[in-house]
Amino acid sequence: MRWWDIDPVLELERDLFPEDAWSRGMFWSELAHSRGPEATRRYVVAEEDGRLFGYAGLAASGTASDGGFAAVGDVQTIAVRREQWGTGLGARLLAELLRAATAFECAEVLLECRVDNVRAQKLYERFGFEAIGFRRGYYQPGNIDALVMRLNDPSTSVNGVQGTEING
Repeated sequence: MRWWDIDPVLELERDLFPEDAWSRGMFWSELAHSRGPEATRRYVVAEEDGRLFGYAGLAASGTASDGGFAAVGDVQTIAVRREQWGTGLGARLLAELLRAATAFECAEVLLECRVDNVRAQKLYERFGFEAIGFRRGYYQPGNIDALVMRLNDPSTSVNGVQGTEING
């Protein structure tokens, strides 16, 4: 994802997450940490013929060499246009984030998912994520609980996932 992707990303963000959409400033802040040798973020978009169909982002904290603590990845967001649901685009975006987590040397990847988003939960389970807990009232203003999921060793979960070109 680059700065020129922010407007179409915001449009999709507001369509899919009207109550708790990220702001322009939140995306700018994430992109500020996604470039250069000290990058701790990876944001990607899926587009065809200039039209955005989805986007996703991962944050990494720590490094494998930080005093014995392994790096941890956190899926920040995944979004796919409704007309693309069921096409495998979400899986391709997730696979790209797991490749990034592997490049960041993350030993595990965490994410939060709305408890009522069964479609997303099934996607994450296909990649090996397991439920490890809940965050009560995590999604505001709707006061919706989040299911916390974890994947150990993301490098083992991306084999064989191919398809649409994903751009960083």
